[in-house]
Amino acid sequence: MSTRISPLAGKPAPVALLVDVARLVTAYYVNVPDPTVAAQRVAFGTSGHRGSALDASFNERHVLAITQAICQYRKKQGIDGPLFLGIDTHALSEPACASALEVLAANGVDVMLALNDEYTPTPAISHAILTHNRGRSTGLSDGIVVTPSHNPPRDGGFKYNPPNGGPADQDITDWIGATANRLLEKNLDGVKRMSHPKALGAATTHRHDFLHAYVGDLGSVIDMDAIRNAKIRMGVDPLGGAGVHYWARIAEHYRLDLQVVSDVVDPTFRFMTLDWDGQIRMDPSSKYAMQRLLDIKDRFDIAFACDTDHDRHGIVTPAAGLLVPNHYLAVAIDYLFRHRPQWGARAAVGKTVVSTRLIDQIAARLGRSLDEVPVGFKWFSKGLLDGTLGFAGEESAGAAFLRRDGAVWTTDKDGITAALLSAEITARTGHDPGALYLDLAKAFGNHPVADRVEAPATAQQKKQLAALTPQQIGSTELAGETIQSVLNKAPGNGAPIGGIKVVASSGWFAARPSGTEDIYKIYAESIKGAEHLQRILKEAQTIVDAAIAPATSSPAAAAASRRPAGRSKAG
Repeated sequence: MSTRISPLAGKPAPVALLVDVARLVTAYYVNVPDPTVAAQRVAFGTSGHRGSALDASFNERHVLAITQAICQYRKKQGIDGPLFLGIDTHALSEPACASALEVLAANGVDVMLALNDEYTPTPAISHAILTHNRGRSTGLSDGIVVTPSHNPPRDGGFKYNPPNGGPADQDITDWIGATANRLLEKNLDGVKRMSHPKALGAATTHRHDFLHAYVGDLGSVIDMDAIRNAKIRMGVDPLGGAGVHYWARIAEHYRLDLQVVSDVVDPTFRFMTLDWDGQIRMDPSSKYAMQRLLDIKDRFDIAFACDTDHDRHGIVTPAAGLLVPNHYLAVAIDYLFRHRPQWGARAAVGKTVVSTRLIDQIAARLGRSLDEVPVGFKWFSKGLLDGTLGFAGEESAGAAFLRRDGAVWTTDKDGITAALLSAEITARTGHDPGALYLDLAKAFGNHPVADRVEAPATAQQKKQLAALTPQQIGSTELAGETIQSVLNKAPGNGAPIGGIKVVASSGWFAARPSGTEDIYKIYAESIKGAEHLQRILKEAQTIVDAAIAPATSSPAAAAASRRPAGRSKAG
């Protein structure tokens, strides 16, 4: 399958591509979403509700309705502890936070805002929730993070973390989303709200030092002494995100040789190099978006970056450059389970169905159980909370793991600890993760390559794909090999994967619909090399298109559905 990489990929953003922040924020307040239009309704994907004020898909009314729905959910569930509220650096995050506070205060919710209005990474919110709730059975806290993750600057996002500290389960988000949409349909009748100055001054509005609490506890999860004593030279690019001021404090607190290569915060993100499609996207797993750090990688023993809300990581070494997320996950798992003697024997390895099969082999060699779940970090939260998972990771560069003593650290993705772990690995092994990955691949006799592409799909076709059963897959071979299994449920928990996974001896593919775009995604991996991988991808699209063919309304539409659409994430 061919890919269409923009000629601007990896280059600085032209002025013409920069978002007009004033116009964007004005649209947040002025544009009124139409709840009869599907694209303008509240819709929680794997990481909350996202959209742009310019498209009337993320506006003040959405935030007011969602926040009121969260207040009603809290009351329904008896959640009466403080709500930790944090934001990232997207332009829509501050106005959305203000809107949320107006509703929370009017509903009498105790809200914990960041001291000095500091930006707040997602893992700092999860850490705060868990710290507050430790040992409690009443007065439990929860949280809201205002972020669209690594999405372009025009977007806004809003996600809810219940008392377990992780992303809300689908039953929670379904309830919140349905309640919010009913409020939109009733022109916000039922939404409680007070003025922003009054909300800021309310007795229920408090300040919390997220930065100090999180940074001061990092030594319980990362061996900072090993990093410092080995004099590891580190570079970090916060990509203008919520952790921008955390890194200097980390370096100071633990006396590390850690250089912040840029502490610029600009809601246009004009300092970014453009992603694969010529868009500004703060994706630390993209070599195009990470070009600025790649250009200076030789200055450091190890370098890293995080996305805008700092729940994803990107690891850069002098020799290997930007590591493929799957490669780093494999190294991290192999290292952690051999260097955390206090972790319990029951602590398993968590992975998503679209993560590398090399993780399966590593888990088996370590003698650890494998928990393979659908895409979405919410599936890992319970296991991280009770210690039955030592490590959880997903191919899109999200991961979390236990404290060094085996207790819970965060139940949401944590890009900061994943990044710092790369320095600990380098310090304690004498080799960076890139070199260690090559050793792992050699030990298992294969060097898997992976890719992810996208293809067009109508709403009906996406619905069909999400509901596919193994019996609907008519093919018996994949890239010249007999198909061993066809899955529509995750092996780890039996939950629907929202698509299909087809496995042969030397490779596999998984296909699932996008929750936000009229496309479906194909993930694939091969242990036979790039040519075999491309054959898998080509056959995968043919297999999927055949399975969803009944929704095709015309020969022209059928042809369109077979044309690959752009994105490729090789590895």
